[in-house]
Amino acid sequence: MTEPSENAFSTHEVTNQPSPLAPYDAWATDIPLQQALEREGGGWARDAIAGYGPIAGGELMELGFAANENKPRLRQFDRYGQRIDEVEFHPAYHRLLALGIAHGVTDFAWRNEARSGAHVARAALMYLHGQADQGTCCPMTMTYASVATLRREPSIAAQWIPRVLAGEYDPRSISPTAKRGVTIGMGMTEKQGGSDVRSNTTRACPVSGAQPALYELVGHKWFFSAPMSDAFLVLAQTEPGLSCFLVPRFAPDGERNALRLQRLKDKLGDWSNASAEVEFQHALGWRVGDEGRGIATILDMVALTRQDCMIGSAAIMRQALAQAIHHARGRKAFGRLLVDQPLMQNVLADLALESEAAMLLSLRVARAVDAAPRDPGEAAFARIATAIGKYWICKRCPGFVNEAQEALGGAGYVEESILPRLYRQAPLNSIWEGSGNIQCLDVLRALSREPATRDALFTEFAAVRGRDPRLDRHVAAIESRLRDPLNEALARALVEMLALGLQAAQLLRVDEDPVVAHVFCAARLDDGGGRTYGTLPDPASCAQLIRRAF
Repeated sequence: MTEPSENAFSTHEVTNQPSPLAPYDAWATDIPLQQALEREGGGWARDAIAGYGPIAGGELMELGFAANENKPRLRQFDRYGQRIDEVEFHPAYHRLLALGIAHGVTDFAWRNEARSGAHVARAALMYLHGQADQGTCCPMTMTYASVATLRREPSIAAQWIPRVLAGEYDPRSISPTAKRGVTIGMGMTEKQGGSDVRSNTTRACPVSGAQPALYELVGHKWFFSAPMSDAFLVLAQTEPGLSCFLVPRFAPDGERNALRLQRLKDKLGDWSNASAEVEFQHALGWRVGDEGRGIATILDMVALTRQDCMIGSAAIMRQALAQAIHHARGRKAFGRLLVDQPLMQNVLADLALESEAAMLLSLRVARAVDAAPRDPGEAAFARIATAIGKYWICKRCPGFVNEAQEALGGAGYVEESILPRLYRQAPLNSIWEGSGNIQCLDVLRALSREPATRDALFTEFAAVRGRDPRLDRHVAAIESRLRDPLNEALARALVEMLALGLQAAQLLRVDEDPVVAHVFCAARLDDGGGRTYGTLPDPASCAQLIRRAF
C-alpha cells in the first residue's frame, strides 16, 4: 500500500487574506490625531504620546483580547468561609491598567496642569488606550476624574490625591495607606431611581467627633463601577439632602469596610471590567463637600467622565476604521483590491470623515476643560459642548462599528476579529453617565439658565464664519430655532444640529487638509447627516480621505 504524500490532505492554499493589523503604531498611523494635538495646544507632550502609540497598537491589543476572553469573577468568601468580597481578574487586565497608569492616562493632566494643553495631551493618551481595550478605561477614567471632586475637601485631597497621581498601579487587596498608587470608582444609581439620583434611599449618619467628617452608610447601589477600586465616590442622603462621600474598600482602622458585593453584572460588553451590585451595611465614608450638595460635588467628576465617554466612543470608531481600511487594502474582490473599488472607497471615506470629526470635537472639549479655570468663556463651552458631544458621538458609534464590520464581511462577525467586541462595547458610552435624553435635557437646561453657554457656542461658530456657506446657513438655522421657546420633545433635533455644527467648525480649522471640512459640510449639513455611510456626494475626494485617515 502506498503511503500518502505529505500534501495528501491539503485541500487548498490560503490566499487573498490580509495580514493581521497588530502590532502597529497607533500614533504614527494617525495623522489627524497628530495634527489635532498640535492645534489644541498639547504638542509639547508629543514625545510622551508617541511613545504610547506602539504599545497601544501592539502589547495592549494582545492584552485586550486576553482580558476580554477571561471575564472577572466574584469571590465573596475565602476557603475558610470568611467574607472577602473580592473580584478576580485575569493578569492581562492588571497589565493593561499598569501600562495605562504608568503612561499617564489617569494623572498626566493633573501633573502638568500648569501647562496649557495638559488635558488635551491626556485625552490623546486615553484615545490610544481605548482603541485596544475599553474595559480598563472605566477605572482609569474615574480615577482621573475623581481629582476634581476630591479637591472639594482639602483634608481628604491631601491624603488621597498624591496616591491618585503616583503613576503606579497596585492591584493588591490591602489598605490604601499601604499603597503608593490607588484607583477610584463611583456609585450613584439605585434600583428605584437610575438617573434620578434625587430618589436615592441610601442613608448616611455622622460618626460623632470624627475629623474629617466620617459617616456610616446603609443602603445599596445598583451599578457600582470597578468594584476593586481602593475607594468610591458615592451619593447618600443626609438630613439636609443628598451628599457625596468617599467610601474606602478598607475602613480607616485597616479592616475591610462593610461593602457587600451582591453579584457582578452580566453585561452585553465591557467584559474585561467588572460592574457590581453592592450593599452598604454601616460602611464608613468621609463626606466630600457640603451636606445637601452631593450632586453639585460629584458633578465635578461626572463632567470629566462624560468627556471620556466622548473620547472612548471616538477611540472605538478609530479602531473599527483602522481595521476596515487595513482589510480593504489586503483583500481583493472581482479583480481589484477592495480599497480601490469606488463604492467601498465611499464607505471607508465616510467612516474616516466621521471618525476624525468625533476625535476633533473630543479634543476641543478637552482644550476647554484645560482652559476653564482661567477663561469663563471656555468654561461655558466645556459645560455645554460636553453634553452635546457626549450625546452625538456616543450615539453615532454603534452604527459606525457595524458599517466597519460590513467592510470585512463575515470575518467582521467572528470573535477572532476585534470588531464583535467593539460592537458590544459601542452602546455603553451612550448609556453610562447619563443616557441620550439626559444629555439633551442638560443642553436645554444650560441654554435656558446659563446665557454664557449660548455665547460660547456662537463664539465658536463665529471663528469660522465665511469658510463654508453650508455651515453659515446651518448656524443661521440654529439661531432661528433658538429664538423660539425651547421644547423638550424637540431637544434631540436641536442637539444634533448643534453637534454637526460644532464638528464642522472643528474641521474647518484643519488648515492642513481643508477638503475634509468641505466634504463634511456637504455630506452632513446639506443633507442633515441622516443618510447611511457611503453616500458622500464627492467621490473624487474619497481616496484622499482614506489616505489621510490611516
